[in-house]
Order: sequence, then structure tokens, then C-alpha cells
Amino acid sequence: MTTKIKPNYGIDAPGVIRNLLLIGAVVILLSLLIPPIRIGSVLILPIYFIYPGAYFFLTGLLMLLYSLWGKYFHRDRMLNLIRWNGDEKVLDVGTGKGLLMIGAAKRLTTGVATGIDIWNARDLTDNSGKGLMRNVSAEGVEARVAIKTANVMHMDFPDASFDVVVSNLCLHNIYNKQGRETACSEIARVLKPGGVAIIADFRHVKQYKQHFDALGLATKLSYASWFASYPPLTILKVTKK
Repeated sequence: MTTKIKPNYGIDAPGVIRNLLLIGAVVILLSLLIPPIRIGSVLILPIYFIYPGAYFFLTGLLMLLYSLWGKYFHRDRMLNLIRWNGDEKVLDVGTGKGLLMIGAAKRLTTGVATGIDIWNARDLTDNSGKGLMRNVSAEGVEARVAIKTANVMHMDFPDASFDVVVSNLCLHNIYNKQGRETACSEIARVLKPGGVAIIADFRHVKQYKQHFDALGLATKLSYASWFASYPPLTILKVTKK
């Protein structure tokens, strides 16, 4: 008997989650253990520090739950915004371990989903081309995917190459406004007329929208679902006229 490999889409922002949980737990513990402190006429009650500690811990816990559970619902919410025929050429910007790319590939028959990334280890546990290929193999979509190491700001795809472009939690990692606008311009360039881009992020989404609007594309925001993602992720749908 052979054991089927299970896909593993990793923990998003593992360092951030670890730090939030650790800081929160330490602050809660100290607030419970340290007795009141009097300095002159000032009385300091460490017990009240339990509230910021709880905030840090809960934030880390919610981010962990998103990585383990919520991101699958968030993925489906994104992909359900597209009317699929099965023959689309799809680009996943910042594919990571392939959650969106593989999800799109499962909706294809003759189409191909291409994933690009530079695979930053800080963004996702085991974030690598090898980790992605293990998931591709586990999900059985090898014939409908292509993988490439590439930066969204400098893509070498021809103009109007893709019917669909998707991206989740990627563009905010570009730390300057001009770079993010360059990325949006590149997405618009490789999108076919009539094509659709679905972009989700927790910040800068209104900036993305303004830039796509300025480029003449139609845009629509779908605001965050607190039940599926944390931090809450806003979805931007972009249609190339």
C-alpha cells in the first residue's frame, strides 16, 4: 500500500504569529503573578496589563486559525467571483505553496494555471518551489499548472497573456507606493481584454483600486469577511474593458 501525500499549505507569517502568541502569553502571565506596585502616591496594578496581553494572544490565535482553516474559505470566495469556462489561462501572483493556483487548476479542463513567486521564507512556512511542487503532486494537477520564479514588478510575459489573474496577501510586501503601482500596472498589462483580476490584501487595497481606475479598468471592492480571514482581507475585482 502507498500512503497518499496530503497537501500542506503552511502557516502564513509564522514569525508574526509566534511573536504575538509568545508576547501575549508572557504579558498575561506577568500580569497575574506580579503584585500591585506603589511608587509614592501612585499605585500600579499589573493585573490590568492582562487586557493588552489578551489582545496580542487573541490576534495571534486568529491569524493561526486563518492559516489552518479560514484561508480555504477565503480562497473559494475569491475564485467564486470568476465565471469559469475551464479553458482559461490563469496567473497566480505570489503563489507561495499554491493554494490559489491549485484551486484554480481544479476548475480548469484545457486551461493552465501559472504560479509565480520569489518564495520569501518569512511569508509562509516551507515557502519554496519544492513545497509547491509537493502540493501540486498531492492534488494531482501537474498537467494543468506551470511554475516560474518571477517578480510581479518585472514579469516577462507578453501583453494580454492571461484571462484571469489572482493574488492573495502578496502586493503589500512591496514596501513603496511606486513599486505597488508598478505591480498593478504589470497585472493590467498581462491581462487580456475582458479578463478579470482578483486581488486580496489587508492594506493598500484602495491604492490598488485607484491605480487600476486610472489605467481605465473597472474595479469593485468586496469588503472583508471577519469569519474567514484575519487580518480581515478586502477583495478587489478588476475587469479589463
